[in-house]
Amino acid sequence: MAPRRSLIRRTVAVASAVTAAVVLSACGSSGSSSSPSGHTSHGTGATSPTGPSDTGSSAHSSHNAQDVSFAQGMVPHHRQAVAMADLAASRAKSQQVKDLAAKIKQAQDPEIETLSGWLKAWGAKVPDAAMPGMENMPGMDHSGSSAPGQMPSDDMGELKGLSGDAFDKAFLQMMTSHHEGAISMARTEQAKGAYGPAMRLATSIVTSQSAEIAGMDKMLGK
Repeated sequence: MAPRRSLIRRTVAVASAVTAAVVLSACGSSGSSSSPSGHTSHGTGATSPTGPSDTGSSAHSSHNAQDVSFAQGMVPHHRQAVAMADLAASRAKSQQVKDLAAKIKQAQDPEIETLSGWLKAWGAKVPDAAMPGMENMPGMDHSGSSAPGQMPSDDMGELKGLSGDAFDKAFLQMMTSHHEGAISMARTEQAKGAYGPAMRLATSIVTSQSAEIAGMDKMLGK
């Protein structure tokens, strides 16, 4: 009987040990699975719904007066560049000038839309479209001066009356001055702006238009 009782006790002990191990394992498994789950749930609640929303809201609102001034000045400035570029299709003699004009129009038309969209989102006035001289551009005084590089209506009228080599030369000279003005405006935005996308556009303008000025200088034989 003694051996039988000893065997029974050992069997019971082994069974208890196995049961305990299973319970502990189950508890450990439950704890490890709930922890990532809880973490994931927290991350989703804290990051997905609020993160992008907050970021977008912050980006939308983090503009200053300089950003508005930059957009309001650059819209008509770009419009005039596009108006000048449109003249090249029928008046320019050099294919290089025609290609440059097409490139300028292709780049600046979308930027006008982008800048106008920012102004609408900020509740700021989008400059009215004007004739090529852009006399109603913000900042223009009664003497006919305007933003840096902006062509007065007399110069735009003169350009419209030219063709061939004379047009090519005048176009390159005027567009160089126009680009220099845009670069000046863009550098002010880089230094004083607050809205990230506007500052990145300003950097793009400085880079692209500086390269175009170098190309125009070569065409002019400088």
